[in-house]
Amino acid sequence: MPKMKTKSSCKKRFKVTASGKVKAGQAGKRHGMIKRTNKFIRNARGTTVLSEPDAKIIKGMMPYAR
Repeated sequence: MPKMKTKSSCKKRFKVTASGKVKAGQAGKRHGMIKRTNKFIRNARGTTVLSEPDAKIIKGMMPYAR
């Protein structure tokens, strides 16, 4: 059997933590910062953990990151 391939887009954007959760960068910070509130910008720093339904989709694209 050949090896399964990891989606290149996923390996660039997501990391799987030791407990199996999927970590990703915060969304909505590329442009349009003038219309965003200061509270939104502050809360969107760093990374976030994906919800379980989203994490399940990503894990399917990353077979060796478990």
